[in-house]
Amino acid sequence: MTPNPMLGVLFHWLGGLFSASFYVPYKRIQRWSWEIFWLAGGIFSWFLCPWFFAWIQTEDLLGVLGATDMSTLQQCFLWGLGWGFGGLTFGLAVRYMGISSGMAIVLGLTTVLGTLGPPIFDGTIGAVLATTAGQFAVGGTLMTLAGVIVVARATAEKNRSLGTASDGETIDMKKGLAIAAFSGVMSACFAFGIAAGKPIRELTIEAGTDHLWQGLPVLCVVLLGGLTTNAVWCIYLIIKNGTAREFLGHTNTSIEKLPGSTMLKNYLLAALGGAFWYFQFFFYTMGESNMGKYEFSSWTIHMASIIIFSTLWGLALMEWKGSNKKSRMLLLAGISLLVLATLVIGVGNSLQ
Repeated sequence: MTPNPMLGVLFHWLGGLFSASFYVPYKRIQRWSWEIFWLAGGIFSWFLCPWFFAWIQTEDLLGVLGATDMSTLQQCFLWGLGWGFGGLTFGLAVRYMGISSGMAIVLGLTTVLGTLGPPIFDGTIGAVLATTAGQFAVGGTLMTLAGVIVVARATAEKNRSLGTASDGETIDMKKGLAIAAFSGVMSACFAFGIAAGKPIRELTIEAGTDHLWQGLPVLCVVLLGGLTTNAVWCIYLIIKNGTAREFLGHTNTSIEKLPGSTMLKNYLLAALGGAFWYFQFFFYTMGESNMGKYEFSSWTIHMASIIIFSTLWGLALMEWKGSNKKSRMLLLAGISLLVLATLVIGVGNSLQ
């Protein structure tokens, strides 16, 4: 299969759209605590969907994973485990630093480390920078970083103009900086997990799987690590808050019980949100398989796409209604930078 980087960019945009949309079904869930719907949806995100789609789209899934060196499987799992910690601490970073600084540091670190980290650690960054395509990829990454900062500033300005700048925030810069750095570094672990799965992708292709689906078995292992981190935290909260009974429809009143129709709706919405979350990486692997030699640049496009579509959802849901002109101009500039960055990377990869 001949790589098609611009098609890869399109797949990454689709992944970003699903990532930005996954929380919409969760918002319609009724009378469930966060840990209940997060775990219910996560079972679909991190276990059922990865194994189901890898099973139907790839050849000899179990045989491929069984033939994979144990050290490769361990690396993928551990990187996924680390990524789980990054996701769980993102909210804390924003809480203690404010949305502008917290978002910029976490997403900025995640973008740069997740993109440039793998070629730096495997010693290929010099060869990358020596080519025009590589320079485009790195330039697009830096452009994305600038876009992240501008969008974060726009969001902070929007909150200030609407009088919601302090909602949910308890500013503590020292604590916030430590948490933001931790969250940003750990969130980038997913990209390292995907990179560590290269031997799995090679075995998958050797087993007769189409090039487009080669990354699906890797997701099974990496997301198993993410499931472990999130499940442990959710189970801790369930025990602490005594919310396990919500799985059966009971509420905190101990008397009231949700109707069966509401429970069915909750489970279906959790499944839908979980599936949406998984599809971001379903399309990520398809995009990565089309990026050619510099597939590491996929992470930047993925992060940029998530921010682009998350912002568009915010606009559609009227979150920016009534905001001042400065915030809207900053938002337009930031989104333009992010879109341009994804196109720059796509064009650069086409020059290979």
